[in-house]
Amino acid sequence: MKRSGFVTYAWGVLLYNLAVILWGAYVRASGSGAGCGSHWPLCNGDVIPRAEFVETMVEFTHRLTSGLALLFVVGLFVWAFRAYPSRHPVRFGATMSLVFIISEALVGAALVLFGLVADNASGLRAVIISIHLVNTFLLVAWLTVTAWWAGGGAPMSFRRQGLVGGLLGGALVGALLLGITGAITALGDTLFPVSSLAEGIQRDFSPASHFLERLRIIHPVLAVALGLYLVVAGAVVSATRRSAETIRFATTLAILFVVQLVVGLLNVRLLAPIWLQLVHLLLADLVWIALVLLTATALATPASSDEPSNELASLPSVSN
Repeated sequence: MKRSGFVTYAWGVLLYNLAVILWGAYVRASGSGAGCGSHWPLCNGDVIPRAEFVETMVEFTHRLTSGLALLFVVGLFVWAFRAYPSRHPVRFGATMSLVFIISEALVGAALVLFGLVADNASGLRAVIISIHLVNTFLLVAWLTVTAWWAGGGAPMSFRRQGLVGGLLGGALVGALLLGITGAITALGDTLFPVSSLAEGIQRDFSPASHFLERLRIIHPVLAVALGLYLVVAGAVVSATRRSAETIRFATTLAILFVVQLVVGLLNVRLLAPIWLQLVHLLLADLVWIALVLLTATALATPASSDEPSNELASLPSVSN
């Protein structure tokens, strides 16, 4: 099979998955996670449910679009193995994308089967949504580098990268931690809405509040700290690895993160309306993609897009 169109398809699969992620956030924010009951993969015991409630259609649509996302990634995997030679980075990226979209489906199923939806405010739900968030970010990362490598980007390695590798590794871990705190904060906003900013601040610091409310303060503090870290790390990386691509992605990352901070403050001020939660999540995904691409370009190793790479045997996850 020829490679013509693969790059476009790979970026298209990434964009589609971003749309599915946003719809999944809407399912959580609108309280529609139990729209199909405790059935999975069926919806209220049916393949195609007779929806009497809006929540059922919202949840069913999310399952349908998620199923299509899985099929699209399977197509990416098959196409990659037919179009690219053994040990090519695109094959590796497509394989990891398939692994993480399968685990994405399994984690989503666990949320439903264990009743960790709707008004469930347990510690287990917080743990599982944290796992879900990390898995989603890793899926997005592998889809991103697969498309990047298909377009001619060189494979990357964290080996012998010195300060640059350490800074970018720290940034990736920090972004995952920020995403986890963001997911927990969004869950707290959904389950424990407030009528004013003053009430929200009071409940955040009250020892009598639910633990999901008390954890909300961590996210904005970590966001400011990570933002400063990313600006410094991006400046060091772009000054050390002075390629046009590295400089462009470092600049894009800084701009997106500043916009994200502004939207985050607005989200707090407006008491987290659903539409703004979705904008906030989209920006978080775009920040993550920019960081992944900055890492991919800064840690790139010389390699032909048509020849097997000797780095592939030990190619690490972009999250390590």
